[in-house]
Amino acid sequence: MPHILIVEDETIIRSALRRLLERNQYQVSEAGSVQEAQERYSIPGFDLVVSDLRLPGAPGTELIKLAQGAPVLIMTSYASLRSAVDSMKMGAVDYIAKPFDHDEMLQAVARIIKDRQNTKAAPAGERNTGSPRGADKSNAAEGEIGIIGTCGPMQDLYGKIRKVAPTDSNVLIQGESGTGKELVARALHNLSKRAKAPLISVNCAAIPETLIESELFGHEKGAFTGASAGRAGLVEAADGGTLFLDEIGELPLEAQARLLRVLQEGEIRRVGSVQSQKVDVRLIAATHRDLKTLAKTAQFREDLYYRLHVISLKLPPLRERGSDVIEIARAFLERQCTRMGRPDLRFAADAEQAIRHYSWPGNVRELENAIERAAILCESPDISAELLGIDIELDTLDDLDQDEAYGDSALLPSNNHEPTEDLSLEDYFQHFVLEHQDHMTETELARKLGISRKCLWERRQRLGIPRRKTSAVTGT
Repeated sequence: MPHILIVEDETIIRSALRRLLERNQYQVSEAGSVQEAQERYSIPGFDLVVSDLRLPGAPGTELIKLAQGAPVLIMTSYASLRSAVDSMKMGAVDYIAKPFDHDEMLQAVARIIKDRQNTKAAPAGERNTGSPRGADKSNAAEGEIGIIGTCGPMQDLYGKIRKVAPTDSNVLIQGESGTGKELVARALHNLSKRAKAPLISVNCAAIPETLIESELFGHEKGAFTGASAGRAGLVEAADGGTLFLDEIGELPLEAQARLLRVLQEGEIRRVGSVQSQKVDVRLIAATHRDLKTLAKTAQFREDLYYRLHVISLKLPPLRERGSDVIEIARAFLERQCTRMGRPDLRFAADAEQAIRHYSWPGNVRELENAIERAAILCESPDISAELLGIDIELDTLDDLDQDEAYGDSALLPSNNHEPTEDLSLEDYFQHFVLEHQDHMTETELARKLGISRKCLWERRQRLGIPRRKTSAVTGT
């Protein structure tokens, strides 16, 4: 069982973090300061040290030297986020902002400990090379890429990640909100030659517009009101590593101009400075917006768009990932079972049907929230569809079990009308739906075609035939 040391002077935070880690099968020791940690424990013997940056007496970064190679994860508040820059340069394995999300903390801890175990297990010739180990293509979903899913679109994505990761090319990750764009960015970094250097993640939408240039590029003393000292920016923190800019479509135009200089010249200029300095940064950007359209309307710099669009990776929405959705749901439920100490929880049959056939507009994030809510509210071992709290039509669920009974041949309508010889079955489907959807409900359309409502919906999606929202027929 991995042994973790928490060094945090705030008792409430320290206790909460201890309970979180212990619920997830970690052995935990704790201290309120660096001095107390030194006096009570042999710090190099821990698998991981999680420490606040600001502590009474010596700062948390002192533990980096005292740990003698054991990884140190630094916690820092948003107000001192730029201090994390110095922590990374001093040898911290990563940093996490407070208040932290429980899942974010658990993912960081698991990743760091796994990397440490892999390093210990590797033959001497394979250690500290900066190259990924175990590049087994058959293990894409659960191996070094770290993303759950085996559907065709995801297998294609894994292949592209492996080709792109070893390069220094800029990457633009596109996909709807909640599809896991940061997971792709982390996979690209972990499989790159920069894997031992920092991965600095910034959500452009989360930083106030008035502060974002200073946060990214740093500032000199006196550059603006309140700038009492010079500060390095997050781009500098990523020097030698990877900078991940999430929601880059929200970046103000002034900051876009500075970022363009980083990409074109490999240098930054702090706010208020007349001097530039060189940086070696690989940029990965992500967005759920259409940057090309934004560029045409002057809401995003066109020259920056083309600099970013060297390599484009498209993340499919959850509704297009087939059976991946239930695999991901089970992984989330397993995590909730561990967290809540309820290993007996499982999905009832109607819940699995709902999970498989709901469209999940919020994607993986919505799925995770629905399962967390259901696990909390569930009073018996079986989680029902109702507890998921998703808006799925009940009569659709009634039809779901019919799906496997129908193939493409089921597109023949039940009124014995045959498709004409020059029409394929898909052509006939499209023709029939477009001709009759204004005066038939979805149930009637499906019945005439001899398929279930769920099958009708899937074929609409595949063929790009949207369901009429405004119809003369009640109930469509």
